[in-house]
Amino acid sequence: MAADSTLLLSLVEEFVSGLQDSKAKDTATCVKDGQFTILQLVEALGLSLTSVQPHTRARGVQLLSDVLHDCYGGLTEREVEVLIAFYEDRLKDHYVITPPVLQGLRALTKCTVLPPGSAVSMLRSLFQDVHVQSLMLTERACVYNMLINLMATREAELKGLGADFVFGFVQSMDGERDPRNLLLAFQIARSIVLRGYDLGKFTEELFEVTSCYFPIDFSPPPNDPHGITREELIQMLRDVLTGTPRFAEFLLPLIIEKLDSDVQSAKVDSLQTLVAAVSQYEHKDVAEFQEGLWASLRREVFQTSSEKIESAGLAALTALTSCLSRSVLNSDSEDSLSTFLDLVLKDCKHHLCEPDLKLVWPSAKLLQAACSASNRASHVITDAVMPSLMEQYNSRAQCSHRRTLLEVVQRFVQSVRTCENEESVFSAFRPSLCSMVFSALTETNSSLQTTATSVLISLAQQTGLLLDSDVELAVDHLTRLLLTEEDDGVSLAVVECAGALAGLHPAAFITKLIPSLKTEMFSEPMDQNDNRAASEKPSHHAVRQRCLSALAAVSTQPSVVQESTPVLLEVLSSAHTGSGVFSVEEVVSACHSLQRIAEQVQDSEETGRCFHDVIIPRLLSLALQAALQGEGSPGRRSPLLEEAVLSAMVPVISTSCSRLQPTLAGQTASRAVSLFLDGDVSFLPDNSFPSNIQLLKPGDSWSRSQLVCLLLGCVCSLPRGVEVPQLDLLMTELEEMSCTCSHPLSYTSAAKCFAGLVNKRPQGDALDSLIQRTVKRVCSELDSAASSVRTQAFTLMLWVAKALLLRYHPLFTTLTDKLFSLLDDAALGPAAADGFCLLMSDSADILNRGCHADVRIMYRQRFFSENSAKLVQGFNAAPQEKKPNYLKALSNIVNKLPKQVQVTELPALLSLLLEALLCPDQSVQLSTLSCLEPVLIDPPPALIQQLEALVSRLLALTSSPAMSVRIASLRCIHAISCFPEHEVLPFRARVLRALARPLDDRKRLVRREAVRARAEWFLLGSPGGS
Repeated sequence: MAADSTLLLSLVEEFVSGLQDSKAKDTATCVKDGQFTILQLVEALGLSLTSVQPHTRARGVQLLSDVLHDCYGGLTEREVEVLIAFYEDRLKDHYVITPPVLQGLRALTKCTVLPPGSAVSMLRSLFQDVHVQSLMLTERACVYNMLINLMATREAELKGLGADFVFGFVQSMDGERDPRNLLLAFQIARSIVLRGYDLGKFTEELFEVTSCYFPIDFSPPPNDPHGITREELIQMLRDVLTGTPRFAEFLLPLIIEKLDSDVQSAKVDSLQTLVAAVSQYEHKDVAEFQEGLWASLRREVFQTSSEKIESAGLAALTALTSCLSRSVLNSDSEDSLSTFLDLVLKDCKHHLCEPDLKLVWPSAKLLQAACSASNRASHVITDAVMPSLMEQYNSRAQCSHRRTLLEVVQRFVQSVRTCENEESVFSAFRPSLCSMVFSALTETNSSLQTTATSVLISLAQQTGLLLDSDVELAVDHLTRLLLTEEDDGVSLAVVECAGALAGLHPAAFITKLIPSLKTEMFSEPMDQNDNRAASEKPSHHAVRQRCLSALAAVSTQPSVVQESTPVLLEVLSSAHTGSGVFSVEEVVSACHSLQRIAEQVQDSEETGRCFHDVIIPRLLSLALQAALQGEGSPGRRSPLLEEAVLSAMVPVISTSCSRLQPTLAGQTASRAVSLFLDGDVSFLPDNSFPSNIQLLKPGDSWSRSQLVCLLLGCVCSLPRGVEVPQLDLLMTELEEMSCTCSHPLSYTSAAKCFAGLVNKRPQGDALDSLIQRTVKRVCSELDSAASSVRTQAFTLMLWVAKALLLRYHPLFTTLTDKLFSLLDDAALGPAAADGFCLLMSDSADILNRGCHADVRIMYRQRFFSENSAKLVQGFNAAPQEKKPNYLKALSNIVNKLPKQVQVTELPALLSLLLEALLCPDQSVQLSTLSCLEPVLIDPPPALIQQLEALVSRLLALTSSPAMSVRIASLRCIHAISCFPEHEVLPFRARVLRALARPLDDRKRLVRREAVRARAEWFLLGSPGGS
């Protein structure tokens, strides 16, 4: 014990007299280890605490407080009681002792064994003996944290202080300026108003002491280590000001006052605070101020030049109207909502009768904002406004006025949300609304027709506004416009409207629209001998295209899909048989419509069965018929043999297979594999095919072999859990076809299909041996200069490399190294450079997440980091005539990286990128310029050092034959003008001379970029310039 006592006295002496702050940690460790207690420490500090020197007493208290900071958890109730009494007494001591006393009290407020009444005792002493705002920043924060701790653990005791607690806090906070402490003070104030503390007669004082910071105009300094944001302060203060209705009489006049500010942020903050406040208030809290609030809100919407303020003002009006709508009416009470809406209608309604003036839309927006607040408000406003709008529409002759009125009506309809089983507030106006829309659809003005389709969608989305007869009439109008209207804008709007209505009322579209479109599509264009035939035929093609788009748009419900897809399949069948004169472009559009249906239709067993049992077999059957017909007859060639049509069929099959239920997906895979491997045609409709058809034998005709692209759609888009039967045999046949077939579509599709299966195949020895066998064969063909199938082998290698890159397979590096070596190949070098673009790009039909491929995150960044050094080394070692291949490869890789990665990595590759600007290949120039542009915004030092070479190359490219290159180079020159002035000023005269030529460029977009760039360079060095 004597040794412990000696140690304690030594630690005290070294801390107090020796000023060794580290001894506080040593002392705390000894207390935790039980070598001595806190009370023994107080006894050891006796001489220090009773010293006549204030600073010595302060050091003694500091040691005790530092130890308590680490050891407060182990104190007993008796020890806490003694320490609180000690610290409260020390608060009356010299001012230099106050900071460590507050630190000690803060530590004690964390204790779980605070004696009853001690929280009140501490706060009374604090409020009585300490003037908080005369303290330093840290000590003020200490006081606020004490209050936060006690409010969290001793709330009942603090509430027992009544309004005295609020008064003490108000005195403590009054005059606070530091944002860090304001966050703490706002936190305390928020707890006071939200947790039901007694504000007493100090309600206004609490509001005044917090509202003086409203609105917040704090801007944090750059690189602020504390991370305090303006948004944090705004939200915390808003929670305080809007936390209790007792502040309403002070807050609402303040908001009205602040809305007169010229600062946009202050207006927005005030409006958002109003929204938060009235959502907590009752109608009686705002009734007194509703006229002033309405005047301010009206002014902000009528006169604002900021969309943000307008949006906030409309939101505030909605919230205010909603608050007033919550009033419960008594026979002797005033209807606050009616009074307020009378003000709104008085100031806004008459503007709706002036559809050519600028106040129509602000007035309409205000009325719509109020209308959307509640059911009561919507009834009042629609009853007052809708008759006037309809009368105006019927009396106006100008289409522009009628369109404006129709748009206003639409906004009103959209502003009201009706429950499913609730009658719409517009039910009384339903006949007039439908009459307005249908009359507008019969107009010849395109903008009026487009607006009418939008209104029709809005009416359909409201319960009960369109009867079955109205829907049928709407379908008739839409059908007429689809078949007769030549304006592209109207056609797009009609197709969109048809899609929206079909999702809500499918029956009318099944019975009326689809048969009409089918009849029109299969009608013959005018006879070729007719003089009008030449002018009518393009129009008939456009009508067919619109019909195909409309069939896809309306097919969102399974019942509609059952009727629309047979029509589209009949288009393909008619094109194949020649019974209908359909162009290749129209057949492709029919496939695109089928694909869109597969993408958008609701997932259900019914639609899955439709695609599995009908659409996919029908497409395979038609394609096979076309292939067999192409072999046998030298005459007419089926459009289904065209590569464009087959390529359009693939996404139809792949999209539908990717969404099939697992059972159906497995059956589809089994059918497709048996067809291509075994010639099993039993599941195909119109089964008149010869037996033992061989579709994967490269010796057969190209018309058969190219059908492998349809196999790709069937098996490569299935979920990874679906097993593909006869997988090993299938992959062997695909590899053989991709390496030996001479038809480009056939061997490319086989390679893609092989790669798609490799990507999804489970990891293991079987996969590794398959890849090694394929790599060996591919490399053997590529290494033989005399091989006739080098292009085929290269294509297979490229797609397998992509499949392995996406899943991070370790054997990918073997293929990468081979691809790099081919950059020096005389025949395949340019193709190898283009191959890097394929590796880094997303593929639309295979090896993407939509096809359930195994795609790892950030594979592009990984590829770049692992291979950029190889590319630089290869470039440096390559002969001059092969260097363009490396530059093109680099450009293709870098251009596909995310912009953030480009900015980080490009400085190391700058010399190669500057070389790439000299490459004659325009695609290399364009991709390099697109890489450089984001880097020029914040140029690294290495780029500024190469400024001479960069400017020279960019100026040369402003005369490029390619418009896109000229535009990109001008944008880069524009960006360079923002470099440090002393670096770019020497180039000013040269750049201005060079930019004179693109100012007279024949393309307007080039001239626009040249004007922008030259203006910035012209201002360099002048006052106010860049």
